[in-house]
Amino acid sequence: MHRPALSRRGFLLTTAGAGAALALTAGPAVAGTRPGPRPFGRYGSPAARRTPRTLYVDPHGRGDFTSVQAAVNAAEGPGWTLVLAPGTYRETVFVDADRTEATWIGACEDPRDVVIVYDNAAGTPKPDGSGNHGTSGSATTTVRADGFTAHRITFANDWLRADPPDFSGTQAVAIKVQGDRSAFHHCRFLGHQDTLYADSRDRGLFARQYYAHCYVEGDVDFVFGRATAVYERCHFRTLVRTDLSGAPHGFVFAPSTVGENPRGYLVTHGRVSSEAPDGYYKLARPWVPSSDTTARPMLTVRETHLGAGIDAAAPYANMRDAHPWQEQRFREYRNTGPGAAITVPENRPQLTRAEAASHTRKAYLGDWRPYDRRC
Repeated sequence: MHRPALSRRGFLLTTAGAGAALALTAGPAVAGTRPGPRPFGRYGSPAARRTPRTLYVDPHGRGDFTSVQAAVNAAEGPGWTLVLAPGTYRETVFVDADRTEATWIGACEDPRDVVIVYDNAAGTPKPDGSGNHGTSGSATTTVRADGFTAHRITFANDWLRADPPDFSGTQAVAIKVQGDRSAFHHCRFLGHQDTLYADSRDRGLFARQYYAHCYVEGDVDFVFGRATAVYERCHFRTLVRTDLSGAPHGFVFAPSTVGENPRGYLVTHGRVSSEAPDGYYKLARPWVPSSDTTARPMLTVRETHLGAGIDAAAPYANMRDAHPWQEQRFREYRNTGPGAAITVPENRPQLTRAEAASHTRKAYLGDWRPYDRRC
């Protein structure tokens, strides 16, 4: 089913009740606006605080703060928890490196009910007139701190290609994650180009990140960066490009792994689906930034269902001819679905069973075990 171009922004203005019939992974962000007697659910309230370092955020004024950034500013130092009531938080949020070991919890079981969203793009002018935002500056949410964890929250950038004519700088990041030990459980990431920026603070930090049972949608390079990131049981959905008449519409992954880093992106037990016609998407292309021409992008996709939207004959492409994908670290293992069919073997590099043993969440994350934790 093809959604109209303005559907995401329109749905952000609807209630959670109106969107309840939509499948979690098929619909855009839906923010809850129901008043409700217990906006923070089982996580306490300002009158019955879960811990002394728990803050409550509610756009309707029933918490400690009405905006996420105001709560972040108040949570100085490590170890704070933010509980977010249902609602749309239309703002940009920045978590600096000093606010470590933070936890954000969406108070509802459905991540569609708690939405942090804004609409900056790389080409959007800054309010002070000093130029455009650029890719990193377009992020709705930026997390630089180590030890960040989020549960059941939607992070979105609802800038739309259809809004401005002849617009350049179409990257529009929903979240940029730069810290080590960053974990996201049952979260959603919505955007078009460059939705989820899984990165690090600098090339010397091999930042470990973990995404479990998450949903990510977009079109061009919508999961990208240099982090060591594990995506376990996640759903990646490719969108229709109304501005293009033919393939390819885009690329799911664009890792930029530092050459010295032995671990890049690992996608395991997930699935890739598409709204676009069959074969209109590439699985990945390597990003070798001009700032780090020694990068050797790494992506392993294993035991994942690849839908018909992926070009099975040629699932990888170059971003720049000087850095062909064949010279990077792209591998697959026991994937299923029409997009995983090995019709041209030289275009589908496979791990052996012995090699696959070193491409696991434990091997990538080491002594950090976020998959053992529960909210």
